[in-house]
Order: sequence, then C-alpha cells, then structure tokens
Amino acid sequence: MLKTMRKHGVTLALFAAGSTGLTAAINQLTKHTIDEQAEKQQNALFQQVIPADSYNNSLLKSCFVVDAPELGKGAHKIYIARKDDKPVAAVIEATAPDGYSGAIQLLVGADFNGTVLGTRVTEHHETPGLGDKIELRLSDWITFFSGKKIAGPDDSQWAVKKDGGQFDQFTGATITPRAVVNAVKRAGLYAKTLPNQLSQLQSCGE
Repeated sequence: MLKTMRKHGVTLALFAAGSTGLTAAINQLTKHTIDEQAEKQQNALFQQVIPADSYNNSLLKSCFVVDAPELGKGAHKIYIARKDDKPVAAVIEATAPDGYSGAIQLLVGADFNGTVLGTRVTEHHETPGLGDKIELRLSDWITFFSGKKIAGPDDSQWAVKKDGGQFDQFTGATITPRAVVNAVKRAGLYAKTLPNQLSQLQSCGE
C-alpha cells in the first residue's frame, strides 16, 4: 500500500513539474507576440487622438507618470509627442470623476497651445442607451472635441449647450457629457503647462 502511494506521488510530482515547465515554455514563446499585439493596439488608440503625421517619435518610449489633480485622483500616464526631437503635443490619460455611474477614463490628445487634437473614452460604467453615447462605436459625439481650442480656464464655450457651451448633451443624460467636457478641458489646460516641466517628469520606466 505504502509502495503504491509513493509510486502515485512520484507520478503526480512528475506530472506537475512537466505541466509547470510546459506552461512556462508556452508563456515564453507567446510573450513577444502578446506584447507586440498590445503595442499595436495602444498605437492605434494613440492615432485616434493625435494625427500620426504630427510626430515622429515612439510615444510608448516617451511615457511619463504624473500625479496632477487636474487629471483626476491618483497617477496618470502622459506620452510626449515629438517632431524631429521637438516636443509638440501630448497624449494624456485623464479621469472624469463625476460621471453619472462613476469615474470615466479618457485619453486626450492636445498640443501645448490649448488645442485638443482628439479624445476617446477608454473605460466607463454609464447607463446603456443614455450615457454610453460617449463611446465612438455608438455615437460620433466624442469626435467633436478634435480641433477645439481652449481660450483659458474661464472659456464658457467649453460646456454643454444646456450650460451655455458648444457641446451637445444627450437626451435624458446631461451629467455624463458634462463630466467628459470638463475633464477634457482640464486635460487640455494641463497640456499647456507641460513644456515648462518636461525635464522634471518621472519616466514610466523608473
């Protein structure tokens, strides 16, 4: 009986070791492909918020982490776009904390003169059929930020029409678009401050 148990124990141990080794090997073989696909998807998202011909550096290799209240609570990543090594714009992660159903995560492309180049929502929990129209797959509303300039913190045009601004609200849902407009405005204004702090930014790899 004891001999049989030992035999089964050895068999199970060998099986476990073999499975672990196989899993590690598969992970090693597929890691490069997975990383490559993730990079392609990230770059494709970047190109939705900043024109590809406006910069010629790798945004992923120009990543920094900032803790700025303007962008929402906690740390956010920013990517500095350069043209022939000259900083020209930024792609900024931002959070709208006051969505109807919670925080809304955004990616905002903006130059350093107050012009928003593009915006996309990357995560939200807004009500289906109402607030979820901030998604590009459901509505083109999010595309209307492209090319809009922010005159300053008191620019009254940066509001939904119900509040006297230029951006449409959704029927039955004003809180969601208002939250996005305000967050994009804050991110655009923050972008204007970046040239003076580039040398002090913390790299994502640090």
